[in-house]
Amino acid sequence: MKNMLNFKNFTADELMEILELAQDMKKNPEKYSESLKGKKLYSLFEKTSTRTFLSFATGITELGGTYFNQLWEDSNFVLGEPISEIKYVCRNVDIIMARLVKNETVELFGRNVTVPFINGCDNSYHPCQILADALTIIEHFGSLDVKLLYIGAKNNVFNSLVEFFSKMKKGTLYGLTPLVNDTACDEAFYEEAKKDGYYVELDPAMSIEEAKTYVKDMDILYTDTWVDMEFFNNPAFADKKAEIMSKMMPYQINDDFLEGSKAVVMHDMPMHVGFEISESVEMKNLDLILDEAENRRHAEKAVMYTLIKNS
Repeated sequence: MKNMLNFKNFTADELMEILELAQDMKKNPEKYSESLKGKKLYSLFEKTSTRTFLSFATGITELGGTYFNQLWEDSNFVLGEPISEIKYVCRNVDIIMARLVKNETVELFGRNVTVPFINGCDNSYHPCQILADALTIIEHFGSLDVKLLYIGAKNNVFNSLVEFFSKMKKGTLYGLTPLVNDTACDEAFYEEAKKDGYYVELDPAMSIEEAKTYVKDMDILYTDTWVDMEFFNNPAFADKKAEIMSKMMPYQINDDFLEGSKAVVMHDMPMHVGFEISESVEMKNLDLILDEAENRRHAEKAVMYTLIKNS
């Protein structure tokens, strides 16, 4: 039985099979409408969510299954001994997806589940988002052989992009990350990814003018929110938020930053327009960004199908 905590226990061929299945599911939904008939998904949320909840809920339904959603604070995971709680949940469902705060909690689930488990997002990895990104890239460019520049925080989305590009050995990911979030990935993680040249770490101290020379050579610019969702509107985080915004505003993806570039812009959403991305750039790229968001559903359908069928 396989889980998807990240991409570590998947080969490039296995990930490509998931992406090809996602493409077919998107093109031929009726072909798979009863493929998971009678299967039950338990989804658990410690963090707020729109895309993760909606994509998994509609995804399992479109495959003929059902879902049961629970908030972390409404569960006995906040009170009980977690291993027995995990094992109890497994007695009732066929697959579990959890969007949790800490990678350590995800790893705890991974060690103790008896049905397939999917990491819906933690502070270190966001694998389903990157599969949706990959599906979008294939649809738009015909392959994964692209030059993608990620600009923003070194966070869970970025870590999964690094892991994916170095695993697939197609295309090149460039990372410009002046802001480093608290994740469980140490420097060795990035150094290992650099070895084959599919991930290139740019100097975060480079000038904006130098950064623009890279932008002109890219197929895709990718950004993410600079401040985690749970902190953005939190008054207790106001001073830290202001500090981050002051540091990162020069790296906003706007028309000036994109001057001379034919790159499209991707964003995993939700967006803080006027911060990491300007309204003008958002509107010019909104169809692609919405394709990217919709593809969460198709990619996750393929993941659920693959894990359940192989369990």
